[in-house]
Amino acid sequence: MILVIAWELGYRMFQWGWKFPSPLQTYQAFYDGFTKGNLLEATLSSLRRLLISFVLAIGIGTLLGFLFARFRYFDETFGFLVVALQTVPSIAWLPFAIIWFGLNDTSVIFITTIGATWTMSMASRTGIMNISAIHLRAARMMGTGSGFRMFFQVMLPAAFPHLITGVRVAWAFAWRALTAGELIARGLGLGQTLQDSRSIGDTATILCVVIIIAVIGTLSDHLCFKRLEDRIMLRYGLDSAKR
Repeated sequence: MILVIAWELGYRMFQWGWKFPSPLQTYQAFYDGFTKGNLLEATLSSLRRLLISFVLAIGIGTLLGFLFARFRYFDETFGFLVVALQTVPSIAWLPFAIIWFGLNDTSVIFITTIGATWTMSMASRTGIMNISAIHLRAARMMGTGSGFRMFFQVMLPAAFPHLITGVRVAWAFAWRALTAGELIARGLGLGQTLQDSRSIGDTATILCVVIIIAVIGTLSDHLCFKRLEDRIMLRYGLDSAKR
């Protein structure tokens, strides 16, 4: 409430006008966007693209991290390339995506996946490389072998503290790449809503989109990733180490 009052006072004292909306204008934009406009449809469309890209990024990134950690030659060649690619903004790949796939959902999903994959691969690489060799040898002696059982029963749980960090960062990077891609590509989405609102100077709707992204990001991290981290830490006896 105090923040809203300060916001309203700032709007009136500094006479922001159309450059930044008042609380009442923002509320009205929310109401109109969800009841008369397409704000709900844009949010659902963006979430659909984001979830598809995020699942792909987690799967590809974890696999790459495992390969980097287990095969030195692969790490020194392709791993070096991934480190270089991580510094390139994912939006830089949008022209290629448009050429390859066209102005459609596939282009947005492509650059969103790229935006999260490299971070996830580096996090999983670090987590797997930090597993004690003694634990791996002990697991082999107990019959896990060196294949899928070793990966799923030993490596993934042991690397989980690094993996969950990678998941959180990848989620944030995916949001950034998604919004940037939707600013240019066609189709209904939060990024396209930002672009349309900028074109007509509708700063209230722009702020609504920013708030939606912030709220979804915060709630997903707190209600999903944080709870998942706490449960798996407790299950595998890592809770004390975390504290």
